[in-house]
Amino acid sequence: MEEILVPLGFFAMIAAIVIVPRYLKSQERQKLQETLRASIEKGADLPPEVIQALTSDAKPAPSPYRDMRAGIIWLGVAVGFAALGLALQFEEPDALYPLLGVAAFPGFIGLALIALSFISRGK
Repeated sequence: MEEILVPLGFFAMIAAIVIVPRYLKSQERQKLQETLRASIEKGADLPPEVIQALTSDAKPAPSPYRDMRAGIIWLGVAVGFAALGLALQFEEPDALYPLLGVAAFPGFIGLALIALSFISRGK
């Protein structure tokens, strides 16, 4: 029975990470719409900024600052994996190189995002 619970728990965690924020966002949006509906029924005027904010559901445009920030976070994840490899090396000498390989993926993503932040600054 336990052999089944571990993989199910893993996939349930992934599903919860994806589904719960979407559900909470939809609940927040629904409450906002109910509040706006009540204010319209009472005769209150809505500013154009509120209407524009409700109709546009686009993500903010990418900026060099956001790319730099995301790149630094990814580099931090890579350093964390490398540090884990160094710490585990004391107990298991063969643990360092696989974890350095794992750390290379977020490390290169971080470096690419930082490079993009420098490239897009000139535009």
